[in-house]
Order: sequence, then structure tokens, then C-alpha cells
Amino acid sequence: MAILIDYNQVILASLFASIGNHTNIEIDENIIRHMFLNSLRQNRKKFNEEYGEIVICADGKNTWRKEAYPYYKANRKTSRDKSDLDWTNLFNIMNTVREELKDYFPYKVIHIDRCEADDIIGTIIHDNGTELNMGAEKFLILSADKDFIQLQTYANVKQYDPIRKRWLDNPDPSGYLEEHIIKGDSGDGVPNILSSDNCLAIRERQKAMTQKRLALYKGTTENMDEETLRRYHRNKMMIDLTEIPQKYKDQIRSEFDKEKEVGRSQLFNFFIKKKLKNLVTDIQDF
Repeated sequence: MAILIDYNQVILASLFASIGNHTNIEIDENIIRHMFLNSLRQNRKKFNEEYGEIVICADGKNTWRKEAYPYYKANRKTSRDKSDLDWTNLFNIMNTVREELKDYFPYKVIHIDRCEADDIIGTIIHDNGTELNMGAEKFLILSADKDFIQLQTYANVKQYDPIRKRWLDNPDPSGYLEEHIIKGDSGDGVPNILSSDNCLAIRERQKAMTQKRLALYKGTTENMDEETLRRYHRNKMMIDLTEIPQKYKDQIRSEFDKEKEVGRSQLFNFFIKKKLKNLVTDIQDF
């Protein structure tokens, strides 16, 4: 049992939900800390009884995917560079809050260099997912990221978007994954299987993935020529969470299996030190 929190996605989604398009504001560490901790408190209170304890899953630096495919998320850096938001300061604050969670809170914090939260959550779910729900330990993914829909093939896995406060369900997660691989993921800089590796990075239009072409490639790779097949495997490596390299899966399992040594005894002093007065009254929810 575990509540797996996609740390970077949730904290950034919370921030942008509150500031909207006002990206020229000054980033305040205290507000971000309070906002995330209050969200964590609310969701733990809501889901702890059914799904167990929180596990913080955080993105590490230099994802292994960029080594395999240099254009992975290249367009995100371009967008950040054009933004008024002080991304360096924001990432520093996120790192600070993540380390505070590790040092003062009773939750496991898994943060591994070269691994994304997707790798951590994907590995844990593939290790613990079951086809039948009877008697199985339940796992909840807290994230709005649709990349996790593929993990809903397991009966004991649910996904909840904590920002919009809604369940994310898909009746055909295997089919969704297959289409995702074929169509690519422009948000992550991954083109469809008909388009060149760098087309999104250089802002070149992709070759259209029509319904007719999609139907041709779904369910079989036999209709793909050699170059299309290479691109299919490129996308599968980027998107399919069974493709995580073994050495990273081993590191994730090792971290997940460790017992957390920090209990709840340090929470009160931490809240006082950080002037989190509103949260002290709800300390039992943590």
C-alpha cells in the first residue's frame, strides 16, 4: 500500500493553478512550502486509511532518457528560457522543500539521479500491481500526468489529480499506451513515429498521424518500414514504463524497501521554525 506523489508535477501544478498567467511574480519560498504541505495534508487525510502512507517520488537530474534521445524535453527548456518566471529560484525552493520532507517528515522520499518520478512510480507499480483486486494492497498515484494511465492495467492501482480534485480513469489503458507511443508526446518533445527525431526541437511540423494511419499501425508493427519501426522503438523507450533500465529499477526498489527512520516527533518543531502556524493545528493529519 502506498500513496505515490509525483512531487515535481504536483508542486508545479499547484503553483500555476494559483498564479495563472502572472509569471512575472516573485517566487516566495514560504508560500510554496505551505501550499504543498497543505495539499499533502489534505490528501493524506482523504486517502491514508484506504491506501496507506505517502511516498514522495521526485525527479532527479539528467534523466537517462536524454542520453538515449537527446531531444527529450528540449522544448521545455526553450519555454522556460522565454518565461518571466525565475525558474532557477523555483527549482532551488523545490529542492529545499524536498530535503525538508526527507529530514523532518515520516514519509519515504525517493530521489535518484538520472531517474524521473515516472521511473519511480512505474517501477513500484509494475512490482506490486495485480490483475485482480481481491486482497491486493492498494496503490494510489497522485498526479495529473496522463503518462500514468498505462499503469491502470492493474486492478489495485488508481490515479487521482489532486489539483482538479478528480479521478483519472481510462477504460483501455493498454490501448491508450499503444496510441501514445504511435502518436508521440509533444509535451515531452517526442514526435509521432512518422516524424524525424528533431522535428519538435526545431519547430518543424510533424507528418500528420491520421486515423487511417493510426489504424494501420495499431496492434502490429508489420506495417512499419525500417525507419518507422526505429521511431516506434524510440517512442516506446521514452513512454512505456516497462522500458526503464534495470540498474535504475534496482536503485528504486532498494530505496522503496528501506524503512523510514524519521518519525513524527520532529514535525511540531519544524512547523514552528518555519512559521507554519496554520498547519500546527492540523498536525495530526500528517
